[in-house]
Amino acid sequence: MASRIAQTFARLSADKRPGLVTYTTAGDPDLATSALVLEALDRAGADVIEVGVPFSDPLADGPVIQRATERALAKGGSLRASLALVEQVRPRVKAPIVLFSYANPLLRMGMEQFARRAVSAGVDGVLALDLPIEEAGPFRETLDRSGLDTIFLLSPTTSEARIRKAVELGRGFLYGISRLGVTGARDQVAADARALVERIRAHTALPIALGFGISRPEHVAQVGAYADAAVVGSALVALIAEAGQSPDLVERVEAFVRSMRSACGPREHSESAPAAEGDNARRSAGSSGGSLEPDAWGWGPTRVKDVPREHS
Repeated sequence: MASRIAQTFARLSADKRPGLVTYTTAGDPDLATSALVLEALDRAGADVIEVGVPFSDPLADGPVIQRATERALAKGGSLRASLALVEQVRPRVKAPIVLFSYANPLLRMGMEQFARRAVSAGVDGVLALDLPIEEAGPFRETLDRSGLDTIFLLSPTTSEARIRKAVELGRGFLYGISRLGVTGARDQVAADARALVERIRAHTALPIALGFGISRPEHVAQVGAYADAAVVGSALVALIAEAGQSPDLVERVEAFVRSMRSACGPREHSESAPAAEGDNARRSAGSSGGSLEPDAWGWGPTRVKDVPREHS
C-alpha cells in the first residue's frame, strides 16, 4: 500500500496543483501551543506538515529557527516530546507528518527504537538533515522496514551521482534546497531554483518539494509552476515568534497558511509526475547511501560511532 505521503502527492498530481509543505519547531512557543498550531496547519490546508525536532546545535538553521529551537528547548522540547506531540495531534491531523531532525537525537535514541516510536506516534516520514552519505544506508533500511518514508535533501551543488543515489533510496518525495547557506526567509526565490528542480527531475518521477527562502504567496505560486510542492518554514516560524503568547497566535498562523495555500492553484500544464508505488519500491531496495552534502553548509558530518546511545 502506498504511504500517506505518496497518496498525498498522487492526489496533488491528479488535481494538477502544487502542494504546500509547512515547517514548525516542536515546542515553540511551548508544547501545548505547538499542538494547536499543528492542528491549525491542517485546517488551513497544508498538504504535508514538517515537525522540527529541537536540537542544541542547529548549525544548518538561520537565526529565526535557531531562536525557535532555543525557546522549544527551554520549554522541555526534545525528540521524545516531539514524538509525543505528533501522537497527541495525529487523530485530528489528516496531512502526512514528516519529522525533520538532526541525526544526533535519532542516533542517541537508537534507530530501531526511534522507528518503532515514530510509527506508533503516527509519523509518516523522516528527514535527517545532517546525515552523511556514508551513514545513510542503515538509517534508510531501518525506516523502510517500519514503513517510514526517508526524505533526502538535494542542494544546487549536489552532484549527479548523489542525485541518482537519492533517487535510488528516497521514498515519499525529495527535498530540493533552493540556495546554499542556512535556512531563512528571503525577498525572492533563488534564481537557479528551477534549474535544480529540472536537474533532479531528469533522474526521477519522485515528487520534488522546494524550500529555503519561500515566504510569500507569490513565491509559492512561482515555485509551484515547476516543483511539486513549496516548503514554507522560516516565515511561519517568524510569525509564531512575533505572535508570542498572544491569544490570537493560532488564528494568525491559520490565516497565514491559508494565504500561502491559496497560491497553490491548478497548473495549466502539469510538469510533475509522481512515481508509481512500484517505482518507489524498486528505488528503496537499493544499496546504502544518501544525498546530503554537509560541507555545503560548512559543518561536518555526524558519525554514528561518535554518538552515545541512550539507555531506556
